[in-house]
Amino acid sequence: MATNELAEKLARRDAINEGQEVPANKTGPWNPYTEFKEFSRKQIKEYEKMFKKYDVGNDKFIDLMELKMMMEKLGAPQTHMSLKGMIHEVDEDLDSKINFREFLLIFRKAAAGELDADSGLCELAKLTEIDVDESGVSGAKDFFEAKIHQITASDKFEKEIREEQEERKREQEESKIRKQAFKEKQNAFKVQ
Repeated sequence: MATNELAEKLARRDAINEGQEVPANKTGPWNPYTEFKEFSRKQIKEYEKMFKKYDVGNDKFIDLMELKMMMEKLGAPQTHMSLKGMIHEVDEDLDSKINFREFLLIFRKAAAGELDADSGLCELAKLTEIDVDESGVSGAKDFFEAKIHQITASDKFEKEIREEQEERKREQEESKIRKQAFKEKQNAFKVQ
């Protein structure tokens, strides 16, 4: 049993190393903020809000009928076959439903241009784009500020790391000064 488990883990690791798309490991808790670093926390919260809005059954999945209802409300109704195709396009665990992680994959794949152009998922992904006529100039301003914030988020982390490094250097310098002062006082007592 343990040998089989190890073999599966090694096979999964090899697939990841070779660049193959591998379903997420279900062994531990899942954190969307660490896996989907290309999205800001605000974006992930918005996607989560949208996901929960259409998860009518509150079962943490969007099934075929919920997806059908969502696409109709978005003004892009789909046939049952195309809905099944949409689910199949992101359904990594093959349960014929979309969980929140798979929902986020829609937007990741859309940003990378990996969605089928004829797929209804492209329509869904377009929800994140801005229409200046509809939302006005202030809406466009908010959209572009969010995009700038997303781009500078990585700069923020780099800045925090640099600040931590500088703080450590300061602490080390202060420690050296304290040790030197202690040694001087210690030597003063030795002389007497």
